[in-house]
Formats: sequence, structure tokens, C-alpha cells
Amino acid sequence: MAQERVKMRKQLGLLEGVAIILGIIFGSGIFISPKEVIEKTGSVWAALSVWAACGGLATLGAMSYAELGTTLAQSGGDYHYINEAYGSLPAFLYLWDANLVFVPSTNAIMSLTFANNVLSPIFPNCPIDQLCRKLIAAATICLLTFINAYDVKVTTRVQNVFMFTKIASLAVIIIGGIVWMARGGIEYFEDGWAGTKTSIGDWSVAFYSGIFSYSGWNYLNFMTEELKDPFKNLPRAIYISLPLVTGIYLLANIAYMAVLGPNGVKATEAIAVDFAIAALGFMRWVMPLLVAIATFGGLSVHIMTSSRMCFAGARNGHMPELLAHINFKCMTPLPSLVFLMLISLIMLIPDNLTTLITYCTVVESFFTTLSCSAVLWLRYKKPDLPRPIKVQLWMPSTFVFASTILLIVPILSEPIAVIAGALMTLAGVPVYYAFVKTRPKFVTDLSTKFTHTCQKLFLSAVEDEEY
Repeated sequence: MAQERVKMRKQLGLLEGVAIILGIIFGSGIFISPKEVIEKTGSVWAALSVWAACGGLATLGAMSYAELGTTLAQSGGDYHYINEAYGSLPAFLYLWDANLVFVPSTNAIMSLTFANNVLSPIFPNCPIDQLCRKLIAAATICLLTFINAYDVKVTTRVQNVFMFTKIASLAVIIIGGIVWMARGGIEYFEDGWAGTKTSIGDWSVAFYSGIFSYSGWNYLNFMTEELKDPFKNLPRAIYISLPLVTGIYLLANIAYMAVLGPNGVKATEAIAVDFAIAALGFMRWVMPLLVAIATFGGLSVHIMTSSRMCFAGARNGHMPELLAHINFKCMTPLPSLVFLMLISLIMLIPDNLTTLITYCTVVESFFTTLSCSAVLWLRYKKPDLPRPIKVQLWMPSTFVFASTILLIVPILSEPIAVIAGALMTLAGVPVYYAFVKTRPKFVTDLSTKFTHTCQKLFLSAVEDEEY
């Protein structure tokens, strides 16, 4: 028997592609962000307008990524597109921020949300112990890292189940809201614009909270090399997922508003649980379980996809060599998975991670905007590139313009988040020139010794050159 090449397997079809996108988007955001959106906009219809606008913006971005993903058909997503369009330094800075800030922070937030929904039904009348919550979150991250390292096919099969469970949990909320309104519970919509805020700064924060809930629409692009027939399945998965997500999010928020009202949404700390108590009666016990499953599945697929970004960066010399290795038994990027697991566990140390949402979203939105602008730049710079999918230029142009406005406004409304994001990003510049552009010999020697040691531990090898 011929020895199997060490490379990623093409084992993801259209259903798995849709499940990956929905699995990430239907994470913890829809159960966290409604409170922030209504607080910053001030009224029911204003909040719903933000959710609709964020869905439209995500759809335009996803359409642009369909062109990028089929034109530059390698794994790595944003990292790969920024590298091709703008060069090595911006691509490294994306990896720097992603691996040290918004990927592990998102893992931590999702794992803590899962722990909350596991513990709340068990201790309904007691405050949740912080250490207990963090230990469950840490164990969840470790377990899902192991599952993802063991077999991608097993992970995606389980993910398909999680996808339908997540849709079911939101369907329960939507149906409960429809029944509530059919019984006459529409008073909060009759003067739905009352109390609308006029502060541009508040609205920008509301948009960032909404965008956080939609984040993940670009993560399937991290796994292009593992998709079967990516030229067809990548854009199809995007076209199916984004309209579905937008519609479900709008209906879920309408249900929240109908049952809890704007003041109830502002006051809640666990919106799905409070909704279930108010609207579902004897079925209220099912909601924490469904939310926990939804968050668990979202965390699983986020761990899987983000590790491919780390792997792609290491393959290009922007991360330690070890992270470009693949376990030759399971054919998964085990070192990258373990690396992100360790950083995610560190992010569990602070007591409150929700303050990171605006900061993380500002930084991630900057690089997403840069990636989408690559559609425009590559049309000019490399007009002869084969483009199986070619979107109309108004789509990336509108996305880039709207996202740029959203990046400018927080300079006044959330200067600390913007300054922190800028400083964190700029801190990567000296690291790039010291360790990537001109790597000292002693660093190379240490890296080589460390890699050889870890190869034995992870049973890993560098990927075959033909990728």
C-alpha cells in the first residue's frame, strides 16, 4: 500500500460548509448582544434596524469573500488574502492580533457562556462560583481541542447535529414569540421608536455588538483546502447561510422584545433563560440545555477553523515552524490546536471578558475591512487572475465604506478600545522585524531544537510541498 501523503484531507461537503458557518455564527453572540444593542439604541425598532443592517453588511462581506476564496483557493482566510494583496507585514499583524487577542478571547467568552448555561439550572437560586465556572470552561476547551485533533470527519458529523440543535433552540424562541404576539403581546411595537438615542457613538457600539453576533461568516474560508469542490461549495455555503442567519436573528430579537420588552432585555443577564421562564411555561427547563449545546457546538467549530489560520501562517514563516506541522496519524494540525488551546486557557484568568467584545470586534473589523478591500485592489493589481466567482464591485465597495465609517466613529466614543487595539497591533511590528524578517541565528537554532522535540511529542511532520 502506498504511504498516505501528509496533507489536509478534502472531506468537507456543502452540508459541512453550511454547518461550519452556522456553527460559528450561532455561538454565544445572539444570547449576549441583544442587551447591549437595545441599551445603546434606546428603542425596539432602532435595535431591530441595527440587527437587519448588520446582517446586510455581513452578507455583502461574505459575497466578497466568495470571490476571494475561489480566486485565492488556499486555507488561511483573511491571512492569506491580506498576504497576497498587501504583503507580509500586514498579514503577520493580522496573525499577531488573531492569535493573541480575538481568537482566544472568543474561545474564552463562548466557553464561559457554555459553563453559565450548564450551571444555572443546577444552582437556580445560588450565585455561580467563578472558579467553578472557569474550571468547566477550561475543561470544555481542552475536550473540544482533543476532539478536533482526533478526527475532522468526526467533528464535522457532530457539528451537523449541533447545527440543527442551534436552529431548533432559536426556533423555540421564535415560535414562542409568535404565539405570544398572536395572543396580543404587541404593545412594545406600537410606539417602537420611542426613546431612540441620537448619539452616533452609542449607535456605533450597538453596531459592534451586532457585528460580534454575526462574526464567523468568513471562517469557512480558513478551510478552503479541506472543502470538496471549493469553487462550488464555498459560495453556495455562504449564499445559504447568511440570509438564513439574518432572518433567524431578526425573528429571535422580535420574540425577545415581544416577551421581555426593552426594559426586560436591558435588565437580563441570561436572555434566553429569562425568555423561557416568561414564555415557555413548563418547557422553560429546555432553554438552558439548548443554549449550552449551541454554544458548545459554536466553540467546537471556532477551534477547528481558527487553527487552520494559525497553520497557514506558520506554513509561510510568520509563526513558529512547529505550528505548520500535521499529526501524521489523524492528519490534523495538532500543534496549532494545542497552541490556541493554551492561549485560550490564559484568557480565562480575568473575571470579566465581556469588556473585550468591543475591543476585539474593532480589531477584527479592521482586518476584515482590509481583506474585503483586497477584492478591489486585486481587480486593479492582478486583473488577469482566474475568478470563478466575480462579484459586482458595489458589494465590496459598500462593505469597505460602511466598515470604515464604523472604524472611525469609535475613536470618539470608545477611544480606549481603539487605542488598545492600535497599540496591540503596532506591538507586532518590532516582533516582525526582529524574529520574522531577519531572524537571529540563535532564535533559529532554538526553534529547530524545540520543533524536533515537539515532533516526537505530537507525532507530527511538515506538510508535503504540493498544496
